[in-house]
Amino acid sequence: MSAFSDVTLLFAMLVLLFSVAAVRWSTRIGVPTLLVYLAIGVLLGESFIGVEFSDAELTRQLGFLALVLIIAEGGLGERWSRMRTVLPSSVALATAGVLVSVGVVAVFTHYALGQDWQTSLLMGAVISSTDAAAVFSVFRRLSIRPKIKSVLESESGMNDPTAALLVILFSSTPDTQGPWWSVVLLLIYELVAGLLIGVFTGVMGMALLKRAALPAAGLYPLAVVALMILAYSGGVVAHASGFMAVYVCAVILGNARLPHRQAIVGFADGVAWLAQIGLFVMLGLLVSPPGLPGVLIPALLIGAALTFIARPVSVAVSLAPFKWTVREKLFLSWAGLRGAVPIVFATIPLAGRVTNAPWLFNVVFVLVIVFTLVQASTLPAAAKLLGVSAPNEPTEVRVEIAPLERMRADMLQLDIREGSQLAGVHLDELRLPVGAVVTMVLRDGSGFVPVRDTRLIAGDSLLIVATEDVRDETERRLRAVSRRGRLARWFGEEGAELNN
Repeated sequence: MSAFSDVTLLFAMLVLLFSVAAVRWSTRIGVPTLLVYLAIGVLLGESFIGVEFSDAELTRQLGFLALVLIIAEGGLGERWSRMRTVLPSSVALATAGVLVSVGVVAVFTHYALGQDWQTSLLMGAVISSTDAAAVFSVFRRLSIRPKIKSVLESESGMNDPTAALLVILFSSTPDTQGPWWSVVLLLIYELVAGLLIGVFTGVMGMALLKRAALPAAGLYPLAVVALMILAYSGGVVAHASGFMAVYVCAVILGNARLPHRQAIVGFADGVAWLAQIGLFVMLGLLVSPPGLPGVLIPALLIGAALTFIARPVSVAVSLAPFKWTVREKLFLSWAGLRGAVPIVFATIPLAGRVTNAPWLFNVVFVLVIVFTLVQASTLPAAAKLLGVSAPNEPTEVRVEIAPLERMRADMLQLDIREGSQLAGVHLDELRLPVGAVVTMVLRDGSGFVPVRDTRLIAGDSLLIVATEDVRDETERRLRAVSRRGRLARWFGEEGAELNN
């Protein structure tokens, strides 16, 4: 290995370690992690430290691979029991919602900023998709109603295919696009074929892994990641949507009772973090900071049109057939986070040397930074203001413990907030189903093993082990007690997820 490659490897690992440490720092101050990684890339670039990088095509290729890993990890974490209740709404947001958003942004960019129609349509397509990495990282730390969290996460995993197809379509010249009906049929084919390929790969992989007797536990995570990448590449080879295929495959595998599931989920989580770090740093390197001040005003105007007009209209149109309250729709509108996905999609016309592509890339970069910072930092306040927060909703704690794997159980964490009716309840009054038990209580920075007459107080964090068969029932019981106390059932409170 040459001296240059030695130094490069050393430098890359230092950047990786700093990026890992930055997660804790960004969480403490409330700054989205993706912005920290983008900033690292910009600082490493030619305008500051001096690393030269301008390969848009390489960025596009590596960016798509990173998105595959990020979407795959998100799909593995989706629970079908919760996802299926919001699936029609998620599909509507990921298809009709994207089309409406593209149209509104394109009209605004053309008439308000005077851009040609190709640039305007490209702008709408590039920024129409919510970002899976941003949504997964933010909403797994935010206490909101499970129904809303699930629809936002599944939407972010499913809307990339539609947006990617539109970006590729609008990046081509009009004479190569064909008549409008052929374009519509192509979009339908790619989405449906991607869905079928994802289902086939997921079901096949599930059957093989359940019957396989691999000699080492570490081989199962590798096999699952390989299956999900296989779904993506199979979709691309079949001229279908690879993003749709990998997401569907991941959801199927994530809800299957696979051997060493905790190891699989933990490995996928680590790979997704590595993909996020590499992706955001690379995108930061690609941008040219001297060109950003000149696009600040267009970025703010287009971002405002997207956030305050396009997203609310797309949510209203998409969810019109479904029972969502006005408050929930307002929160869904504000929670449409953008992140790496729009920037990666902006590299498609950049690599294809489309007219105005550098301007579009810079606008998208500034737009993502400004509006991600504003939206992500205000989401907790927005959830509380609109009444969609769920501070006592139990969340999953991902731990790698072999006994949990063997007994097919999950570790849940429940934080008791001020105002919760759980405060004052004794442990035996929780009346959790057989198969669920509170294993530890964290209080004032210290943990202890509770007994039957342990009295819970505000500020406690409970660690609960629940088998797969009773997990949903456990969550319902905890929600019920958090709302009406120990006599929840006497009041007719069964802990159903709120719909209004």
